[in-house]
Formats: sequence, C-alpha cells, structure tokens
Amino acid sequence: MKGARVNPQREFVSITVRCAWLDGCTLPSTDEESPVTRSRLTALLALLLVIALFFWAGADDWLTLQTLKARQADFQAWFAAQPLAVAGGFFAGYVLMAALSLPGAALLTLLAGALFGLVQGVVIVSFASSIGAVLAFLVARWLARESVERRFARQLQRINDGIRREGAVYLFTLRLVPLFPFFVINLVMGLTRMRAGTFYWVSQLGMLPGTVVYVNAGRALGEVDAVGDVLSPTLVASFVLLGVFPLLARRGATWLERRRLTRRYPRPKGFDYDVVVIGAGSAGLVASYIASALQARVALVERERMGGDCLNTGCVPSKALIGAARLAQRVREAPARGIEVEGPRVDFAAVMAGVHRAIEAVAPHDSPERYRGLGVEVVEGAAYLQTPWEVRVGERVLTTRHVILATGARPRVPDLPGLEAGAYLTTETLWRLERLPEHLLVLGGGPVGCELGQAFARLGSRVTLVQRAARLLPREDADVSEPLRARLVAEGVEVHLQTRALRVERDAAMPSGRCLVVESGEGARQRLPFSDLLLAVGREANVAGLGLEALGIELGPRGTVTVDATLRSLQVNIWACGDVAGPHQFTHAGAHQAWHATINALFGEFRRFAVDDRNLPTLTFTEPEVGRVGLNEQEATARGVAFEVTRYAFSELDRAIVDGRTEGFIKVLTVPGKDRILGVSVVGDAAGELLAEFTLAMTHGLGLGKLLGTIHAYPTYAEAAKATAGAWRNAHKPDRLLGLLGRYFAWRRRGAARD
Repeated sequence: MKGARVNPQREFVSITVRCAWLDGCTLPSTDEESPVTRSRLTALLALLLVIALFFWAGADDWLTLQTLKARQADFQAWFAAQPLAVAGGFFAGYVLMAALSLPGAALLTLLAGALFGLVQGVVIVSFASSIGAVLAFLVARWLARESVERRFARQLQRINDGIRREGAVYLFTLRLVPLFPFFVINLVMGLTRMRAGTFYWVSQLGMLPGTVVYVNAGRALGEVDAVGDVLSPTLVASFVLLGVFPLLARRGATWLERRRLTRRYPRPKGFDYDVVVIGAGSAGLVASYIASALQARVALVERERMGGDCLNTGCVPSKALIGAARLAQRVREAPARGIEVEGPRVDFAAVMAGVHRAIEAVAPHDSPERYRGLGVEVVEGAAYLQTPWEVRVGERVLTTRHVILATGARPRVPDLPGLEAGAYLTTETLWRLERLPEHLLVLGGGPVGCELGQAFARLGSRVTLVQRAARLLPREDADVSEPLRARLVAEGVEVHLQTRALRVERDAAMPSGRCLVVESGEGARQRLPFSDLLLAVGREANVAGLGLEALGIELGPRGTVTVDATLRSLQVNIWACGDVAGPHQFTHAGAHQAWHATINALFGEFRRFAVDDRNLPTLTFTEPEVGRVGLNEQEATARGVAFEVTRYAFSELDRAIVDGRTEGFIKVLTVPGKDRILGVSVVGDAAGELLAEFTLAMTHGLGLGKLLGTIHAYPTYAEAAKATAGAWRNAHKPDRLLGLLGRYFAWRRRGAARD
C-alpha cells in the first residue's frame, strides 16, 4: 500500500502570494529575503537611527517646559523678524516629531499658543498634528502590519470587523480622551484595516478640543508650571465624557427606541409560553427542538407544511432529482469504462415519483407527531404579531416571553415585462411537472440555476442558461466557476454570460410560441426560445402578514428582518433566524442561527452570544461539485487580507485516477508564510465531504501541519486534504537546513569509507 504522492516538480503544485496593498510582493524564501522585506528592514533601521540621534543629541532635554519658558522671548523675537519662516519651520518640525512618535508634542502645542496666538496656533497645530499622525499611521502599516497579520490573523480579523462597523466612532472616542497617548493610537491603528482617509478626518476632529485647550494655555506660558497642570481633573473628566458620548448616545438611542416600542403595548402579567417559534422550516424546527430540550414551554406555528422549503421544495427534492440525473449520466459514461449499455431512457414521471418518495421518506423527521412527542406544541395556521407578547393564530392568542421568527423565504420573481402569472416555474412549482420540459430556459446562473439546469439537461431537456454576471457562481473565484461552465457546455447546456433579460414575448414563429428577449454585454439582442421558463434569480424573505411594520421592526435592504449580532430585532423579545434574517440562505446556516436565537432568547438576560459564521461551508451540488469555506481570493482581495494560495489537482490523487473522476482541484488560502487556513475552495467529486475536514480545522484553529500529521485511509478522496497540506509543506521546506543535512550525510558517508 502506498500513500498519496506529492511531487513538487509537477504542475499540480502552484504557490502564489497575493498582497492586497503591494503589487508584485512575493513570499521570501528561507535563504533569501525579498526586496520588499529588505527595504522595510532598511527603513526600520533608519527610523531607529533617527530616534537614537534625537536622544543622543539631547533634544529631549532641550524640549522641556523650563527651556521654553526661558527662551520664550527669543522665540517671539524670531517670529516677529521672520513670521513665515518660523511658522513654516514650526509646522514642519511638528509634523516630523508626530510622524516619528517623538516626545514633545504637548510642549510644542504650548509654544504654538505663546508664539502664534489662539486662532493661528490652533490652525497650525491641528493640521500639523493630524498630518504627522497619518504619517506615523502609514509608517506603522508599511513596516509591521503584514507581519502582525501573519502571526495574529484570527484575532485581527475580529478587530478589523469592528473597525469596519464602528471604527470612526471608536477612534473619535480615543482622540478625545487625553489618557491615551496619541502616538500609541497612531501606531496601533496603523496595524488595522482602517482607511487612511477616515483616520485623518477623525483625528483632525477628535484632537481639536485638546489642541484648543493646550494652545490657549500656551498664551500664558509663564503661568504654566508643569504640562500636567494644563488638564485639571475636571477637564480630563469632561474629555472622557465627551469621548464616550458617541458610543453611549448610539446605544442609548437604541435602548430608548426599544423601550418606546415596547411600552406601546401592555406586558401580560403571565405568559402561556417561554418561546413561540413562527415557521417550521429548518431554522424553526431546530429552535423549537432546542427550547423544548431545555425544558422551556414552546409553541411552533406553521401555516403550510412542516419541514419548510428544505423538505418540500428545496434540498430534499432537488438532491433526489440531481441523483437521478447523475445516474443517467453514468450510463452515458459507462462505455468509457468498458461497460456496453444502451443510452438511458428516462421516464420522467417515474423520476418525479422517486422525488416525491424521497420527500415522504424524510417527512417523518419533521412531522408534527415527532415534535409533539418532543414536547413542542405544534399550532397550525397563519401567525400575526398583534403585540410583542401576543401571537394570534386564527381565533387563538398565544402569550409568550419571546418570539422567534423563522418564516423562511420564497423564490424571487423579477419584474420582467411579458411574464405572466403561472407561465413560469420556480423551485416551489417545479415539482408539479408531469412531463419533461422540451426546452428549459433557466434565468439565473447561481447555485440553484446551475444545479437544476444540469439535472434537466442530463434527463434529456434542451437547456439554455442565462446569467447576467460575467460568470456562473459569481461569488466564487473565476478559476473555480470556469470548470463548471466548461462541464455544462460539454453536456449540451447553452450558456449565455453577461446577458440581461429584457422581456418575454409570444412569437408564433418560435417552435414553442414563446421567447426571452435578452441583451448581451456588447449591446446585441437575441430572442431565445423556450418551452418552459425556470426563474432562479434569488429569494425573498417571508415577512408579509406578520404585523412587523406595526411593531416597528425594520427590514434591511434585501427585505430581511434587521437584527443585531445576537439575532435580536428592535423589539427586545423578538428574534429572527434562518432565511428571514439572512444573509446566508442555507439550511445549515439556519440551524446555526437557530441555536443562537434560542439560547439568547432564553438566557439573554445573563449572557448573549453573537453569531460567528466565518467558517460556514457552502456547496453547489453540480458535477463537478463546487464547495467553499472561509475566504476565497476575490473576498480576501476586497478586504485587503494578505494571503498565499496552495493548489492540489485531483489528477494527482490515486483514488480519483482509478475512479476516472480527475476533474477539479483544492485551493487553500493561508496566511503568508504560515499554515493557518483562511479559506478553502474545492472543485470536484466529494467536495462537500472534503470541506468537512477543512471546516473542522478552521473552527478549532488547526493549521495545514496538523492535517499533514493525520493518518488518512488509502485510497480515499479524503487523502486530497493531506496531499494539499503536503504541497504547502513542500513549498516551505527549510532549504538551508536541508542543505546542511545533505553536507552532514555526505561527510558521514566519506567517514564510513575511511573507516
């Protein structure tokens, strides 16, 4: 038996480094530093030399309050003689000191008040300090951010997420509080992903009050005995309050708004339930199960069918259809493996009957009987929130401490001229088909459009797929989506990219009597005929008829319920999870959110947990499968995250070779020079199963080195994970150490010959 092979000279190994802020940056090897690294080291040494010279020359002794007071008359005489030269020199010196983080800024600010007066002094110091701060910020960013991100990638990711959301507010707070040294703020902020422009204007504004105080004190420099005397305890406290005011105001406004909304409705003296869950899809089922397991009293309200979209119109039926289509494709491919068979004859009615049998087989897992047996009261009917505490279902009113919205989503129907009601298919109506579409036109090239388009093509439909974006699966990298496009075209799917749907027309000249008028990116128009039109252009949250508007619960730009990181809405006792909350509309994402919404609802007065979906895997069930967890290249580049790419092709995996399924690859993004995983994309057979190992590693902070040290059964597709880790290790082998070992063993061999 042999293990998976890793050959560093083969084409399946390619290591690249991408730095979002430096073009052409390459990872330095063990033996030789890159030009960028050398230039940074040189700049750091020069900076340290300048700072050392500053102290060696005694400049720090010269910049004392006593010296300034003693030479105040000389300074004022110089300024009177050459005002522009003195003002310009002072400005440049202040900028330089701030940029190099040298001590003395407070003393120079006092001197500005003595020399230039209040107005001119404030203008000069305000701009000089802000410009110097930005220079220090940029120096710290260029010198140290990359190395810090390599070492503390996971910790910095959370910090940078906070910076993106409220970075300006936090920086403003720090600038207003004189207890925090400004030079430390400059350097630390340079290590984050805050934009330089934001840093500048917030610093300019935040440092202005302190500048005014110091410049004003400098006007009477002779009366100041110590720099610390400028800021009295009362003044420091005022700055602190002013600094934290934006944070307190934001949180206070939210608290007041929630209190205002809640006080509009009387709170019941008692409650029938601890939690009422609205919607029995995947998120609602998990929420009700968890609450019941924790001995809470739970009501689960569903107006249609238990199991939601996943069971009835989504995951279960689509995967059953894809499975049947895959079998048909295997029959077509059998002669290549020496198996002579006739081409597949598809009985579409039997295929759909199999789809419905799959739904019936899974349905008991989500049935009312099962959940009633678990202690959940299942209530059939449409729910309406007449108050935050009262849910009306028909003539019955349920009082509850908390409400969890899990109402899911429905297929979006675009506003397309000529699109008649009922004259199209969606993932809700598709499963009623009794005949195989002769010519199916799929509008939308996302996961749903690609999955169903390929499935119907394999079952015998002529399929045309229209995608507005420049590629299929636009959230994935181009090299990830391209193999899928090529496979679809090879299987007979007509793919139109960068093509916009204009209208539906009836045309007797067309074989089916209907066509879709589209416009390509170059402006050319076409008429694409079809017998059936499948809309796969996204989903919309189910929020109508719940009474959310009357309760003041806001909806986001995509129509989902606006919630905070803990999934709480503006109403303190109303939570949302799953498709209705977004942003990830997957069954496993809904289940993940349901845990957080339920625990936060039941125990939120003690502690609430924010949802962490950084390691959420996604999978498109086409052939080849396309899966991802974490960042891909386009997302990392957009966020300014430095990364290194390691690729491993399935054409080198023994199991894939013997199965004849060598299409695809694994692509892993890691922190440059480290084995910490930032994201993984997989294209090919068993992509979903392979993602599980990488998701586990990312969730628990395991690097590629740990995967390499794990025994994998041979021959399996799982070996590809270990082989990818081996490819990374081979590209980072210690060449200098290996060279020394080679010389050592050569010396040993020569010694043995002499003996």
